[in-house]
Amino acid sequence: MSDAPADTHDVIRVRGARENNLKNVDVDVPKRRLTVFTGVSGSGKSSLVFGTIAAESQRLINDTYPTFVQQFMGQPSRPDVDALENLSATIRVDQERMAPNARSTVGTATDVHAMLRMLFSRLGQPHVGSSQAFSFNVPSLSGAGAVEFAAGSRKGQKERRSFEITGGMCPDCEGLGQVSDIDVAELVDESKSLNEGAIRVPGYTADGWMVRIYAESGFFDGDTPVRDFTAEERRIFLYGEQTKVRIANTNMTYEGLVPKVTKSMLQKDREGLQPHIRAFVDRAVTFVACPACGGTRLNEGARSSRIGGVNIADAAAMQITDLAAWVRSIDDPSVAPLIGGLRDTLDAFVHIGLGYLSLDRASGTLSGGEAQRTKMIRHLGSSLTDITYVFDEPTAGLHPHDVQRMNDTLRQLRDKGNTVLVVEHKPEVIEIADHVVDLGPRAGRAGGAIQYEGDVSGLRASDTLTGRFLDHRARLKPAVRERTGAIPIRGAAQHNLKNVDVDVPLGVLTVVTGVAGSGKSSLIHGNLPEVDDVVVVDQSPIKGSRRSSPATYTGVLDAVRAAFAKANGVKPALFSANSEGACVACKGLGVIVTELGFQSTVETLCELCEGSGFADAVLEYTLDGKNIAEVLAMSVDEASAFLTRGPAVAVLGRLVEVGLGYITLGQSLNTLSGGERQRLKLAISMAKKGAVYVLDEPTTGLHLADVDTLLALLDSLVDAGNTVVVIEHHQAVMAHADWIIDLGPGAGRDGGTVVFEGTPAALVAAASTLTGEHLARYVGA
Repeated sequence: MSDAPADTHDVIRVRGARENNLKNVDVDVPKRRLTVFTGVSGSGKSSLVFGTIAAESQRLINDTYPTFVQQFMGQPSRPDVDALENLSATIRVDQERMAPNARSTVGTATDVHAMLRMLFSRLGQPHVGSSQAFSFNVPSLSGAGAVEFAAGSRKGQKERRSFEITGGMCPDCEGLGQVSDIDVAELVDESKSLNEGAIRVPGYTADGWMVRIYAESGFFDGDTPVRDFTAEERRIFLYGEQTKVRIANTNMTYEGLVPKVTKSMLQKDREGLQPHIRAFVDRAVTFVACPACGGTRLNEGARSSRIGGVNIADAAAMQITDLAAWVRSIDDPSVAPLIGGLRDTLDAFVHIGLGYLSLDRASGTLSGGEAQRTKMIRHLGSSLTDITYVFDEPTAGLHPHDVQRMNDTLRQLRDKGNTVLVVEHKPEVIEIADHVVDLGPRAGRAGGAIQYEGDVSGLRASDTLTGRFLDHRARLKPAVRERTGAIPIRGAAQHNLKNVDVDVPLGVLTVVTGVAGSGKSSLIHGNLPEVDDVVVVDQSPIKGSRRSSPATYTGVLDAVRAAFAKANGVKPALFSANSEGACVACKGLGVIVTELGFQSTVETLCELCEGSGFADAVLEYTLDGKNIAEVLAMSVDEASAFLTRGPAVAVLGRLVEVGLGYITLGQSLNTLSGGERQRLKLAISMAKKGAVYVLDEPTTGLHLADVDTLLALLDSLVDAGNTVVVIEHHQAVMAHADWIIDLGPGAGRDGGTVVFEGTPAALVAAASTLTGEHLARYVGA
């Protein structure tokens, strides 16, 4: 059944893989081929590809570094597998959003900005310095330092030498491109004293160190209302410079409240802040483009140097398609190799469907799919060969029009002599595979086994779930629902939207579609959340600690703890691993965390509780024959059959309804994919009736067989009296819609207008847009 090469060195041999739900999986993955891993969500695809093959490759690479380097890198544990042979170096390209960093842009994240800086340092007029003179992350510094003479030349003597660093950072905004105007009234309730809680900043409690450093500084009386401070006391309190003070026999550094809050909260990327802090920042601060640099982040010197009338800030602000054309216009033999490399990289952006971005776009604002494709840019021009590339649904967020170009990119990596492993559900990607590994048959404990290995034609002929659904197509509905009203959007101009006027119908299923970058998210997320009763359910990470789980997030654990307490006549807190029931050794974590100072932490399974997180005495209490650890180890499906009464029943039922029956109650939230996180949020929100639900690509991570289940779920929401608005590319969802709003015609500057409004049947009949053409082909019209 396998088409793997006969030479055992031409395959990655996996024997006895048991990571997560894998059941002693044996598989041979052909090297220097394109292999697609399929199966329902939770079937074990990621456990095999990422958790086993990629993880062991990384561990072995770490072993080759000197011990002192390993101390900084950390050492991952060996995957649960008997044998792995013929591994090559592995590069993971996943959908994790780029770390929020106020200084990171698309240009800096891909090194394109570095090439652009080098170009301006060579050709820019007037010449202002080396490439760092065009970097908004490098300040201009000058001063003097002591340099010790080398041995043998006036040994022991020192010489004073001056130095000068010419960077491109705007001194006013420190390279951030924006400055903040802080509403002091949101920071301080001046009717109160410091000891009474005058400071309104999150985390500044009246008895905490953050407040004590002000109240006990000696600069003013902590019991005096702030409004009664003298002018000088007010200045020191709000804007005082850093000064050493002694609080409770401890030396500490005093700093005015405004600069302290600015450094701790405002100079961090907004998207990376915790929700309550982000809400505070939104209330207290108004961000405006820096008046000194016009939001470019660069100082006057960097902005003054131009190539053909264009400075580096102009170039970074261009849509990448325009930037690529501008680079092609530069004809100077002295920089021909640099121009060639820059041109190829920018062309890769366009080819991969990201030509609508600009280099100055903050990397933290990219979606998961955009982030994954941006990471791919680094590797397309790489000179490395015989590498194993691992991708997690690389077509996520892509319109059908762009999927073919992604396929070309995957083939390009393979044809350079690399092994390409892709976790994917879309038939268009499965079709180009040299080899397919199908896992299942279902999810969670019902998955974890190989169902099929071989070529695509064999998969199509197989009786596996993937094989049966590979050619399945949703049909246009014979009749659509009638709207009950509409939400008017007028003059929408966020990002690339061109004063869009559109009515979003109420009481029906509306799909908003268009190529990536056409303005879908700007239109919906930028306008609908302002309307009452709008429930936004997206794929953003769920905030919480390492102790957070589906049980804690949904509130099911509260009901379970109450049931255990009632059945055993004890307190509910006893059944919390975060409270009285915690194992004394691991404090409820289930693992022992060893802090190694400046080195990485090491986690080992707690031997006392064997990973349950609970004290032995707690595990003696049972509910219908099961202890608390056994209940938390249940899947949602199992828990639904076990917990048949009480408030948990409804929540578990909704989790099953959204297709999450396979996840376990106690698993960590950070193990969930973006699609699973969205469905978890949806399950919590579904109790609300008469609402407007906004879902952002809910098919992400869904197997072909699960899409029909999702469509039934969307129907049930509408039939219950809700309005559902879905931002989506999947043709099955489009075909099932009552109404379609199609944006385009292209991306970025070429998008931002509504190119079609109407029923799916009308869109297919007109076939006047890219979406219409692809939907017509999908339904066979």
